[in-house]
Amino acid sequence: MSVTELSTRTPTARVERSLCGWGRTARSRCRVFQPCEPQDVVDVLASEAHAERGVIARGAGRSYGDAAQNDGGDVLDMTGLNRIVSIDGERGLITAQAGATVAQLMTALAPHGLTLPVVPGTRHVTLAGAIASDIHGKNHHRDGGLARHVAAISLCTPAGGLTVLSPETDPDLFYATLGGMGLTGVIVEATLRAEPLPSPWVTADVDRTDGLTQTLELMSGPERHRYSVAWLDLLADGSKLGRAIISRADPLGSDGAPPAARGRRAPRAAYPGALSRRPAFEVPRGFPAALLRPASMRTFNALRWRATPRRERGQALAMAPYFFPLDALGEWNRLYGPAGLIQYQFVIPSGQEVALERCFELMRTRRLPVYLAVFKRFGPAFGGPLSFPLEGWTLAADLPAAAPGLWAALDELDEVVAGCGGRVYLTKDARLRRETMAAMYPELDRFHAQRARVDPNGVLRSDLARRLGLCWSAL
Repeated sequence: MSVTELSTRTPTARVERSLCGWGRTARSRCRVFQPCEPQDVVDVLASEAHAERGVIARGAGRSYGDAAQNDGGDVLDMTGLNRIVSIDGERGLITAQAGATVAQLMTALAPHGLTLPVVPGTRHVTLAGAIASDIHGKNHHRDGGLARHVAAISLCTPAGGLTVLSPETDPDLFYATLGGMGLTGVIVEATLRAEPLPSPWVTADVDRTDGLTQTLELMSGPERHRYSVAWLDLLADGSKLGRAIISRADPLGSDGAPPAARGRRAPRAAYPGALSRRPAFEVPRGFPAALLRPASMRTFNALRWRATPRRERGQALAMAPYFFPLDALGEWNRLYGPAGLIQYQFVIPSGQEVALERCFELMRTRRLPVYLAVFKRFGPAFGGPLSFPLEGWTLAADLPAAAPGLWAALDELDEVVAGCGGRVYLTKDARLRRETMAAMYPELDRFHAQRARVDPNGVLRSDLARRLGLCWSAL
C-alpha cells in the first residue's frame, strides 16, 4: 500500500515502529510510511498532518546514530524505491532510485565493465543515504568522497516539490544536500558517475608496524596506491599501542584474474555473485555482550597482529571482501549486546598531528575499550557545509555503549578535535553536543540559509537535527 493510499483512505493509518541506528542506541517511536512512487513523497511533504509531526527519510538503517529517526513523528522508509533506472555505459553514468543499495548498484554496473568510484565499508547502504552522508572510502586521498561523483539529484522539498539538482542548476542546494543528513529534502533518485572495472580483484601491499610512532611514520609518506587503510590495535599496552596492519592496494589489471589464477578464466561475472552472497554467519538475537570484552579482544588483536606477515607485496584479494570485510558477518552489531555500540569517527587536519597523538593518549589514559579501530588519510575537502571529510587523518573507533566513563571521555575527545579544526562524522554520531558541533562545522549559516529556502516551516526533522540544532524546532 502506498503512502497515497494510506493518506487517502485513512489519514491516520500508520505503522508504529521502534527505530534506532546501526549502533542500537537512542531508540525512538515513529510512525513509518513506505512510498511506492515519487509522488507519494511529494504528497507526504505537502500534507499539513505530516508537517505537524515532522518527517525524515530513512534508508537501510545503517547510520550508527539517530539521523534517520524522528521520535514521535513520521519517517519515510525509502527502501521500496529501489529501481535501477538506467545505465549509460558509454558515458559511464548510472541512475537509480533512492533505496537502491551499493550492492545493487555495483551488481548492475559490473556486466557493463563499470563500478562505483567510491564505496563505504558496507555494501548495504542505500544510494540516498550515501549521498546524505557524503560517504567516503579507502581512496579518499585520491578520489575524494561521493560528492565528487554525483552528477544529478532528484530532490523533493516541502517548499518546492520535486526538482532536479546539479552543480550547474543550483549549486548551493546541491552541495548542501551532499552530507546534509536528509534535512534539505528527500532524495528520490540520483545519477552517479561510474568508472571502469578492470577486474573483480585488487592487489595489496601489507605492512605490520610495532606501535603508533611507526604507524604514523609509514602512513605519512607519499601515497602512490589507490586504496589505503590501517587496522589499529588500541588495546595493546605500552609502546605497542597503535600497532597496525596497513593495507594499500590498487585495482588488478584487465585480465581479470589474480596471479594464482592467471591462465584460467576468472570473469567479471563472478563479481555480482560475491556482492549478493548472504553472510556466512549471522550473529543471533540476544547475543550476550559479556563475550565481547577487553580481555578477549586484546587476545584476538594480538593473534591477528602476529598472524600477519611483517611485509607482503602483491597480495591478490577479491574486491568484495576487501571493501566490505564486516559484511561477511551478518548483524554483527549484535556482538555488542543490548546496550549497543558507539562508533566514534573524527578527522584531524593535516599539520595537527600533535592533536592526533593527544587523542590517542586520551584513549589510553581513559582506558577506552576500542574493539575495532580503522585509520585512514583524507584528501582535500569537497562538498557542502555538513560534509565530513577534510584533508588529514581520520579514525573510526567502535566502543561498547555501556563502557564506564565513555560519554565523559568522548566529550574530552570532542574538545581536542574541535580545538584543532577537526570534526566528528554526523552519520556515526549519537551523542555530540550542539555547541561542540557548531565549532566543528563553521559553515552552518550556509546550511541554514538553504533550509530556510526549501523548508521554511521546518517539516524535515530528525532526532539528530533536534539534538544539534539543525532544524527550526531546536533553534
